[in-house]
Amino acid sequence: MELLPTIWFIAIAVLWTGYLFLEGFDLGVGMLMKIFARNNTERRVLLNTIGPVWDGNEVWLLTAGGATFAAFPFWYASLFSALYLPLLLVLVALIFRAVAFEYRGKVDTDRWRNTWDLSLIHI
Repeated sequence: MELLPTIWFIAIAVLWTGYLFLEGFDLGVGMLMKIFARNNTERRVLLNTIGPVWDGNEVWLLTAGGATFAAFPFWYASLFSALYLPLLLVLVALIFRAVAFEYRGKVDTDRWRNTWDLSLIHI
């Protein structure tokens, strides 16, 4: 058994695990925001808890994809070509969620905030 592929496999597993745990916290805050927060101030507090780290958590995902490409190019090619549509939908959802975080506070109306809050809950 070769040592280098095993090390790469463990490193990629650690990267995916880190992404799933940390991003799971962000997604959980978004999904539970309407349930636990009764007003805009409480929703803002919930978003501020993940504010400093939500964007950085996606670096785990990019690093895991890059490490997979570098270490196992055939695995990467078969995985990403077979799951092209689901991965594209996940990418679009992550982009839309980032836009929702940024645009939620740009206009001070309830309709505007509720629209972006709903997009955070459903993604």
